[in-house]
Amino acid sequence: MTLRERVHKVLASQAEIEADEERADAVSVPGCCPVDALPHRARASVSGVLRSVTLRPREGVPALEAQLYDGSGTLDLVWLGRRSIAGIEPGRRLKVDGMVCLVDGRRTIFNPRYELRARPGE
Repeated sequence: MTLRERVHKVLASQAEIEADEERADAVSVPGCCPVDALPHRARASVSGVLRSVTLRPREGVPALEAQLYDGSGTLDLVWLGRRSIAGIEPGRRLKVDGMVCLVDGRRTIFNPRYELRARPGE
C-alpha cells in the first residue's frame, strides 16, 4: 500500500470507506461490471446491495422498483407486473443480469434476472 493510499484511508469519511468496500465486493463477483462503467443498450451483469425497494405503478401496471448500489453508482431495477418478490428487500445483496437502458438519465434494467447473494457473515 502506497503512502497516498494510507493517507486516503485514514482521512476517508465513513461513506467513502463503505463505497470502497462495496466496490471491492462487487468486483470480486465473476463476470460483473461496475455500475459507472455499464454500457448503454447492452446486456450486463452487476453485483451490489439494494438500497431501496418501492412499489410504484407505471401507467396503471404495478411495478416493483429497487436501487442497486455497488460503490461506484446506482442502478435502477424495475420488475413490471409485480407487487413484491420474496427476498427483494433493502440491504439484500444481489447479482443481476439484463439489458441496460437509460430512463430519465438513469441506468435502468427492466425485469432483470437476479441471484440472491449471502449477506456478510451468512
